[in-house]
Amino acid sequence: MEIDFNNITFDENGLLPAIVQDANTGQVLNLAYMNKEAFEKTIETKETWFFSRKRQALWNKGATSGNKQVVQEISLDCDQDALLLKVNPFGPACHTGDVTCFHDMLYQNKPANFEVIQQLTNRISERRNNPVEGSYTTYLFDMGVDKILKKVGEEASEVIIGAKNTDKEEVTWEVADLTYHTLVLMEVLGVAVTDIYDELSERHIQKKAEQND
Repeated sequence: MEIDFNNITFDENGLLPAIVQDANTGQVLNLAYMNKEAFEKTIETKETWFFSRKRQALWNKGATSGNKQVVQEISLDCDQDALLLKVNPFGPACHTGDVTCFHDMLYQNKPANFEVIQQLTNRISERRNNPVEGSYTTYLFDMGVDKILKKVGEEASEVIIGAKNTDKEEVTWEVADLTYHTLVLMEVLGVAVTDIYDELSERHIQKKAEQND
């Protein structure tokens, strides 16, 4: 892949801000800076390379820690002076051990939509690996897949009833219940949320793009 650097606006220090985002969850992992050489190395190796303003040196994310970021996609913003990198992270992005460098919450009204699913998925997985007495999720895992399947069926039926009643509030409630129980089932079967994302993308986005070619 060849980059036309004449179409990219580096700042007076020859740097470009690069926002790094988890390609699977959409979570912003870190913000760093690239010079032309770091950009070229990122393209060449398909791993993130940055320029440290403090050390005045190139650095390859994960070279020491092993927490590498494999690049899936790079976008340039409309002003051509900032990058968005979508990556598959292999370990936490932050030197503190946190998944993201943006872990110091200053204000939150409610989690972003994609974060809710990710947080719920993580909680379900945690309950499976570390059972908690009195937890409904732990109870479902203890009862086994037949019980979980029964609940998925029941909640799907409740969605249908709510829809027949044209009751938006009821449908919202029941779809939420169905989503939760489906995520529990997915955990048992080893189906990741990203597997669903990929399948939906293949069916409805990539195929549509191919049809428009």
